Amino acid sequence: MTRFPLHNAPQWVEEFGSPLYVYDAQTISAQYQRIANAFDPNISLGIHYACKALNNINVLKLLRSLGAGLDAVSIGEVRLGLRAGFAPEEILFSPNGVGMQEIREAAQLGVQINIDNLETLEEFANEFGNSVPVCVRINPHIMAGGNAKISVGHIDSKFGISIHQVRHLHRIVNTMGLHVHGLHMHTGSDILDIDAFMRGATLLMDLAHDFKELSYIDFGSGFKVGYRPDENTTDIEQFGAKMSERFRDFCMEYGRDLKLIFEPGKFLVSESGIFLTTVNSTKTTPSTVFAQVNSGFNHFPRPMLYDAYHHIENVTNPDGEPRIYTVVGYICETDTFGYDLKIAEVRNGDVLAFHNAGAYCSTMASNYNSRVRPAEVMLINGQPQLIKAREEFEDLMHGQIELDAFEPKNETTLEELMMTEG
Repeated sequence: MTRFPLHNAPQWVEEFGSPLYVYDAQTISAQYQRIANAFDPNISLGIHYACKALNNINVLKLLRSLGAGLDAVSIGEVRLGLRAGFAPEEILFSPNGVGMQEIREAAQLGVQINIDNLETLEEFANEFGNSVPVCVRINPHIMAGGNAKISVGHIDSKFGISIHQVRHLHRIVNTMGLHVHGLHMHTGSDILDIDAFMRGATLLMDLAHDFKELSYIDFGSGFKVGYRPDENTTDIEQFGAKMSERFRDFCMEYGRDLKLIFEPGKFLVSESGIFLTTVNSTKTTPSTVFAQVNSGFNHFPRPMLYDAYHHIENVTNPDGEPRIYTVVGYICETDTFGYDLKIAEVRNGDVLAFHNAGAYCSTMASNYNSRVRPAEVMLINGQPQLIKAREEFEDLMHGQIELDAFEPKNETTLEELMMTEG
């Protein structure tokens, strides 16, 4: 749940408009320090922020200032990271399903490259040999997360090289002379079962003994945050203690110390964000009461994509009598944010706050229905700073080319023709 107070939310809407994304820099910093402090300080730890969660350049700069590296999944994210000041070696590029052109560009930029496909690995080897070190992503076939839509380490996942393809992997590496300097896995999101995650980690550490030139092992992330009040979350302190002990033992077995890397995204930024909307109207039907807000899945897609729950509260009328509402948007689709939610009485013009809006919300926003995307604000020492301007209509036309071919032609009417002949 979002940690910062909401009593100023109506004032932020008045100043910056609605709908509005608001992020708290202090919460992001606190979450980063919580992960960093959970592990043995004698271990070389790398926290690489998964910027697909929230890619505003100011968020990237904040996390870089805290000591984070970067997890990038597209060449665009790589370039954002470089623009934010990350050194190339601090960026791990972990694409999926891309062609060699994108991987080639990443190599030219000097970032670390992570490959999750044997065929792509062969192409990489044919082009670069051992001149460019490479990380290999393994799929451990373990369902560590609670939601199949956001778990990526199971047997039907498109991500990673199957743990059962290790023999083939060795043949490619040995025959092509590849320099494998990292191993990687990512099992998915919403991890509560630490033991399930540790089973995957053990598989990866066992495999590491087959690669003698490793510099690091990257265990991904997927730590669970609380979306509902009092919801269970990953016990990061317990996990850090258990993982530190296991990794120390591994390094002793391996013969030297390696770097331990994680790639948190949601854990760092989800609770830092709220999404503020304004109620356009309420509508009573035979089955429910709708609270209709000035947004939709064009701005906030997680409930529709993942059946995700986001706690919603009325910040304009917090002491109102609680009533049951279905909160919906203004898109010409079914864009329901939540069914049968208990919210303080909603009136036209009230501001509703959606919690846990820091991760996978604004980065997934679109211009569907020709709606412009909202402004974004960051609270720095409690003071709101605009970090992304609200789009305007002309932004919808950016990149479009209007052709003259469809302009109405100046056709001569019959009356004009008769006058001419007369």
